[in-house]
Amino acid sequence: MSRLISIFFLLFIGQSLVGQELNCRVQVVSREVQTTNRQVYETLQRELFEFINNRKWTNENYSLEERIECTMVITINQQVSSDEFSGNIQIQSSRPVYGSNYKTTILNFKDDDVRFKYVEFQQLDYNDNSHQSNLTSIIAYYIYVILAMDHDTFAPNGGEAYWLKAQTVVNNAQGDQMAVGWKAFDGNRNRYWLVENALGRDFVQFRTAMYGYHRLGLDVMTKDDAQGRMEIGKAIRGLREVNRQRPNSFMLRIFFDAKADEIANVFKHPNVNDRAELVTILTELSPTNSQQWARITSN
Repeated sequence: MSRLISIFFLLFIGQSLVGQELNCRVQVVSREVQTTNRQVYETLQRELFEFINNRKWTNENYSLEERIECTMVITINQQVSSDEFSGNIQIQSSRPVYGSNYKTTILNFKDDDVRFKYVEFQQLDYNDNSHQSNLTSIIAYYIYVILAMDHDTFAPNGGEAYWLKAQTVVNNAQGDQMAVGWKAFDGNRNRYWLVENALGRDFVQFRTAMYGYHRLGLDVMTKDDAQGRMEIGKAIRGLREVNRQRPNSFMLRIFFDAKADEIANVFKHPNVNDRAELVTILTELSPTNSQQWARITSN
């Protein structure tokens, strides 16, 4: 009987581990804060890890192997008061490339507008229908962005539902007068503008390119290197149209922050006949990565 109970318990635990969408590494860094109580940051890190990884964020079921790999690093630069903190959050996410051991970076972004209240051991509450705390709203927002961008790489406009959820988080947070990064006038590269870009008409081609680049491009390269590379080139040419509609957009900057190294490696291959043209396009799209683009024609 005891063995049966043990088996049932293990099965129950195994079932409970299946379903969560994220395998997220969480780190809270507080080196710049002068304090004698480091425990509060360790507690915050542990509670954020549980909040992110143990919560169901979608109606989909994920196996352990399917969970999205991501990282969130919150750097606390200042303890404003006994329960208020400010700093930044660095978000990274990736997905596997079909038929290989390679993981491609989807998002790599640092948000400097992080300010929140936190009392040690307080419950981290979140509800899609309301803004309960700036901390959990920021975390939920980036979880939905991670989900949206990941889904966009697997199906045309596959992330629409999660972009809309991220937009709801933005709308709910706009009433918080102490929080920044949620409003259009808070800057031109913040949480508001990321969702505005993603759901805007001028960026339809961007999301088409995300699908083409990953599902038709990278995922094909293990079987047909030339075909996959051609589709990636087509996706980049599509981004040129986006740039003509919205020059130097936030969304394109985020894309190239994640992809510059990878793109340079893909097109450095000597069998690429149109490397010079691609370098011209890439330099037009992301001049700040000109050194990376120069690598493409360096051999």
